[in-house]
Amino acid sequence: MTVREEPAESGGVQLTGVEADERLRRWRLVLGGGAADGTGCALGAADSGMDGALEAVYGGAGGSGPAGGGSGAGTAGGLGASAPRISRWLGDIRTYFPSSVVQVMQRDAIDRLGLSALLLEPEMLEAIEPDVHLVGTLLSLNKAMPETSRETARAVVRKVVAELEKRLAARTRSTLTGALDRSAKINRPRHRDIDWNRTIRANLKNYLPEYGTVVPERLIGYGRAAQSVKKEVILCIDQSGSMASSVVYASVFGAVLASMRTLDTRLVVFDTSVVDLTEDLDDPVDVLFGTQLGGGTDINRALAYCQSRISRPAETVVVLISDLYEGGIRQEMLKRVAAMQASGVRFVTLLALSDEGAPSYDRDHAAALAALGAPAFACTPDHFPEVMAAAIEKRPLPVPE
Repeated sequence: MTVREEPAESGGVQLTGVEADERLRRWRLVLGGGAADGTGCALGAADSGMDGALEAVYGGAGGSGPAGGGSGAGTAGGLGASAPRISRWLGDIRTYFPSSVVQVMQRDAIDRLGLSALLLEPEMLEAIEPDVHLVGTLLSLNKAMPETSRETARAVVRKVVAELEKRLAARTRSTLTGALDRSAKINRPRHRDIDWNRTIRANLKNYLPEYGTVVPERLIGYGRAAQSVKKEVILCIDQSGSMASSVVYASVFGAVLASMRTLDTRLVVFDTSVVDLTEDLDDPVDVLFGTQLGGGTDINRALAYCQSRISRPAETVVVLISDLYEGGIRQEMLKRVAAMQASGVRFVTLLALSDEGAPSYDRDHAAALAALGAPAFACTPDHFPEVMAAAIEKRPLPVPE
């Protein structure tokens, strides 16, 4: 193994010949080849296949894609509308890249090369790597989907939903159960309603060793009336096209919340019309296929419907999930929020419920809601249980930095 005499570009660190060759190889894959790339690096068979898979989507002007011939497994060339060649390309990228990268490349292929129509073919759905973004795309195509593809599409969506439930359900139930218990706790219970375990823990500082007992200065228990009062949660979800990932996550959370006997959960989706999907909450896949991504937005109309379903304001949490691009009557929307809060409703606005980072949203509407004491912020799925717990306990919301 030799050491090059010239220093590397960063920090004067010298590279071995193997390290320098690896760096050239990586630059060659990034730059895409051709006389202008300046690397002078030739690729082996495996790297040529990887290069062809990348060229298919990121080949620049003219739309290279996996429909034509080229290096590797025939992945270079125009994507066009050739399902067999795209299917081979999908197999190639799973060979060369990890699952997380495969999902990004699939998403880019759909967005950059206009492949949405091909997702209506069952064989394509069976070949693709499912993720939240793919589910959003399938939902946007739901109305155009032929019957031959519908069951395959539902299977893809069900797989993603099952993975999300596995990731999110246990922590959500645990966090909210604790919040519900604390919200029902009373400190002057009758004798038969005393929670002795909590009472003892709260009074350990009052232990008298000479008597071998704890003096319970503070009794903790659950009043029967408090126990019988369910909290009500209304998830009001904007189903405009930009909210696709949020719709997926919110539907999963809706099913999880509906499974908790101490919560009475309602799920409402809207664009310019309003649809109540509460009856489908036992199956989030049915909820998702009951949505219709795209179209306009009328937040005021959706909130009017939610407001009409509130019977016990002081025990109700309304969660609006929307980017706030209102197509309805802005002032009426703000008046409804103010009225709900004045009646005792805890109102939460999430600009997004996804892992995608800072969303695009209407800043004027967000500022107006904040002025009403209802701050609007984006929330990741992992942070959502903490937000809901705070809303249930009527304490300040843990707004992400």
